[in-house]
Amino acid sequence: MVKDIQLRISLKEERIKDILLKKSAEFLDIPRRDISGIKILRKSIDARKPKIMFNYKVTVFIKEPLPETSEYQFDYKDVSKAKPIHIIGFGPAGMYAALRCIELGYKPIVLERGKNVQDRRRDLKAINQDHFVNEDSNYCFGEGGAGTYSDGKLYTRSLKRGDVRRIFENLVFHGATEQILIDAHPHIGTNKLPKVVQNIRETILKYGGEIHFESRVTDFIIKDNTIQAIQLQNGKEFTTEKVILATGHSARDIFYLLDKKSIALEAKSFAMGVRVEHPQHIIDSIQYHCLGKRDELLPAAAYSLVQQVNDRGVYSFCMCPGGFIVPAATANGEVVVNGMSPSKRNNEFANSGIVVEINIDKDLPKYEQFGALKGLEYQKNLERLAFTSGGRTQTAPAQRLTDFVEGNLSRDLNSTSYQPGLKSAPLHSLLPKLIGSNLRKGFAVFGQKMKGYYTAEANVVGVESRTSSPVSIPRNEKLHHPDIHNLFPCGEGGGYAGGIVSAAMDGERCAEAATNI
Repeated sequence: MVKDIQLRISLKEERIKDILLKKSAEFLDIPRRDISGIKILRKSIDARKPKIMFNYKVTVFIKEPLPETSEYQFDYKDVSKAKPIHIIGFGPAGMYAALRCIELGYKPIVLERGKNVQDRRRDLKAINQDHFVNEDSNYCFGEGGAGTYSDGKLYTRSLKRGDVRRIFENLVFHGATEQILIDAHPHIGTNKLPKVVQNIRETILKYGGEIHFESRVTDFIIKDNTIQAIQLQNGKEFTTEKVILATGHSARDIFYLLDKKSIALEAKSFAMGVRVEHPQHIIDSIQYHCLGKRDELLPAAAYSLVQQVNDRGVYSFCMCPGGFIVPAATANGEVVVNGMSPSKRNNEFANSGIVVEINIDKDLPKYEQFGALKGLEYQKNLERLAFTSGGRTQTAPAQRLTDFVEGNLSRDLNSTSYQPGLKSAPLHSLLPKLIGSNLRKGFAVFGQKMKGYYTAEANVVGVESRTSSPVSIPRNEKLHHPDIHNLFPCGEGGGYAGGIVSAAMDGERCAEAATNI
């Protein structure tokens, strides 16, 4: 017999050996000896007062052995001589599209503008130490995409877009810890995800796929509403029958190229703001109701905040407990920040994007001349303004949180995790009123919701502008572009995903659609 049950375990009980066995036997009113094994399905923390509890969902095997293998098996086959499908971009959408192509008997040929995951490290070092951006290899571009070196969070609300468990199981198959199958908010970590990405690459190559790094697409040869060939910046050209476009939310040159080719695009609402950083112990004390250091059994505390301000959302985005802030610009002459965490989330700071909704139909009348690219131009202009404010370096403007909200000139900042260093600039005067005013009101409310959040010990760093693509690439019910019949817009760059998991699921869907035509 097999039973799925829910258990609540106190922080004190969590320290007891075999507590799940004891609690399961009590819950089912059976002897412990009848339980042959327990499989944890999900674990979460309930930190509400009066005391912290761990919520478990478990499968109890009663006089029946645990299965030795996962129910998910990945049937990769040799596709070296199979029909090709070209995939542009090798982030989560592109990687999972390639893996799914192999399962379906097609040969993926991946064209990635950036470098492999190991070589990307040198370019990240150049950003952090020399403030120089390699425009094809940075925190956004390269093998694994933006998620590889910016946290590896796997939480998604896109439960109806595909099989989330399958995505997780495939990551475990390629070396991720099985803990991601259990945690309510799973996370691989910036230090662990590159190896998983490398293993996915090796699977694709092993079964006959191709991956071409440092191969930026610069043109499409189009005839009779189909892409006949793909041209690269190095002069190479690939004839093609089907193209999955998975270039991510920051590949502006692709949007410009499609617009130049009169391929339909649509402006899309998005969000921009800042990244706020607190000492982790402050967030721990708020969330866990503790004084001093949190209990060793508890992970670095996270938070999620949202507030309607002037009929628009102000909310937290990509919250990184025990993490640090990184420079995520994709071009010289702009400043962009993002957050990341190592797998142990053991840095002394917590940071999160706090962003404001931008209504593409109402908020940008001065940008109407740019048509579908109006949000992109607004986003780009703010990033360039931040660069100018930082003294024309990749230095981010920043303020103490209290100074930002109250409109004061910045005092000396507290220590911060941001690597290139910070300029003590009046960030509150840099941001347009649409963003700055709503942020200040939002922060004030967040301080009421989380007592202690609003503090001079927190820093605000700008700008957090790449939450999602400001452009979407339309597609029909068969997932190809309505005008270009063999072009399959995919993932975050197409406007169809908002993170690693949803992008991966969309990659699989697009691969299935491409193989069905």
